[in-house]
Amino acid sequence: MKELEPKMDCQPDQIATYLDNELSGAALEDFEAHMKTCGSCRAELRMQQQLLCTLDAAFRSGVELPTEFTRIVKARAESDVRGMREKTERRRALQVTALLAAASFALLGTAWQGSILKPVQSIARVARSLFDLAWQTIYDAATGITVILRLSSQAIIFNPHRIGLLFLFAFLIAVSLLPLLIAKYHRAQTIE
Repeated sequence: MKELEPKMDCQPDQIATYLDNELSGAALEDFEAHMKTCGSCRAELRMQQQLLCTLDAAFRSGVELPTEFTRIVKARAESDVRGMREKTERRRALQVTALLAAASFALLGTAWQGSILKPVQSIARVARSLFDLAWQTIYDAATGITVILRLSSQAIIFNPHRIGLLFLFAFLIAVSLLPLLIAKYHRAQTIE
């Protein structure tokens, strides 16, 4: 049964081209070599050949057209169109057309939902997840900074020896000197 599964190099459009005798040269040789190894393509070729044989047999039986067939069809078409000139007939034709359009849109809607709407919903779901992640990260960072600032300020303000102010001053000096130290480090790395 694995032999009938399509392979990665299968090209179903080549089967119709082969049946129409439009393949030549290397393309024909490649296709025939592929047919020897691919059961799925052989089954598809067999099915299309059977369809062509059935159609040939149906058309060979011969459908006898009446003499002056085109003149009769043209006359009937003209007489049917004459009725369209009346206002009620045009309104009726418009209603039927609108009904057929609505039915076709309804039938195509299910296919449209699968091919267009689902990917859009998927992209929207990913975007929402990324937004939620960013929002949660910002919220957690703000909460963490608030807790750290609250604890630090309580330690500095309510410390009886005011040693917290000294630590705060040292911390601010260290943070302000950090970019200078990083720049010197990078300059030293580029010289070496």
